[in-house]
Amino acid sequence: MKKNPTTLWKIISAVLCVALIAVTVLWATGVGKASGSADSKTESTVTPEPTKEAEPTEAPTPTEAPTPTEAPTPTEAPVIEPVSTAHRSVLDKASQIGEDDALSLWTEEAPLKSELQDYVKAVTTEGSADFIPVEDRIAVFDFDGTLFCETDPNYFDYTMLVYRVTEDPEYKDKASDFEKEVAAKIIDINQNGTKYEGIEVDHGKAVASAFKGMTLEEFYAYVGKFMELDMPSYTGMKRGEGFYRPMLQVVDYLEANDFTVYIVSGTDRLIVRGLVQNSKLIDMPPKQIIGSDETMVGTAQGDTDGLQYFLHDDQVVTGGEFIIKNLKMNKVSAIIRDIGQQPVLSFGNSSGDGSMDNYVIHNNKYKTGCFMLCCDDLERENGKEKKANEMVDLCKENGWTPVSMKNDWTTIYGDGVTYTPATAEEALAPAA
Repeated sequence: MKKNPTTLWKIISAVLCVALIAVTVLWATGVGKASGSADSKTESTVTPEPTKEAEPTEAPTPTEAPTPTEAPTPTEAPVIEPVSTAHRSVLDKASQIGEDDALSLWTEEAPLKSELQDYVKAVTTEGSADFIPVEDRIAVFDFDGTLFCETDPNYFDYTMLVYRVTEDPEYKDKASDFEKEVAAKIIDINQNGTKYEGIEVDHGKAVASAFKGMTLEEFYAYVGKFMELDMPSYTGMKRGEGFYRPMLQVVDYLEANDFTVYIVSGTDRLIVRGLVQNSKLIDMPPKQIIGSDETMVGTAQGDTDGLQYFLHDDQVVTGGEFIIKNLKMNKVSAIIRDIGQQPVLSFGNSSGDGSMDNYVIHNNKYKTGCFMLCCDDLERENGKEKKANEMVDLCKENGWTPVSMKNDWTTIYGDGVTYTPATAEEALAPAA
């Protein structure tokens, strides 16, 4: 019988397919073994033997102890740097210990310590009747006499003006008669305690004119240089180091519990910002620093009013005109204008802070508190007993909690600082 060619080709095709499949299987099996062998060899070259130490260039395994030249493991305690980022001074023990000791520079009998801790617990515990949302946890602090040495022999900004007008070799011969008059009044206050009505505003005007034409960077640098001068009545402390360490702990403690802290000062806003910016003891954003104000202008603006002037690429500098002294009711206006929310905590030290205090504690939908410093320590600080007693009476009248610098603090300026009252002549001697 004659064979069908179609059937023959079908048979041949089937045989070839079977052969091709067999070759493919054999090849794949051989490659797999070779690959497995190669992988095994590779593993054995990178995986250390159980008893073999890692090469010097390799990172230690989780069970190995690092050699002295290796970086610390994540379980090691970090090295505390001397410069802080959130009020963390090397002299501020709150930065180095647990939450239970956050106010370690306060005595156990200090009313603020127990009241503030109870307050914070109440307003930060979800489900509490006194709970305050994070966005509404706002605290305001006065500056001079509340966070910082109030007078030596006068306010920081008063003494800086006297230096600018009477000692600064680059400016004293250019000082105006008005600036010299104001400086002379401040010196008389320091020496004789003379009272001058309106000195707060006159001082603000003199500061604005004496520092006219400076960029912000130049102004802050000037403040920084003044901070480096010795504090006349203290050994071991520069003018820029006069922060009250226990109060920095309070700021730390509040920020750790999600409070936003503002400084609301009677001092020129730019001076406080320069002081904070140049300090290693405190770190607060400029936008959270409020104070007395002066004008800012463009370098090409001249006498053109700000409503008519269009700023191009010229620099912005201090304009030389005083705007407002941020004291008393003006502090309330500034809080409303610059913060836009009613704070729940207030800290101050004088009647100039009283309106701010009462704005905080009255007509507030949240639980509030107010604490006022009393300058009653005559041994460690330039205290004023009469003023301290008057503040205690004001606290009783207004429902504020008094803070005794003498009895409530274990230190004021930290170790190594000693109060040695300077004579009037020493306090006013040239700073150079």
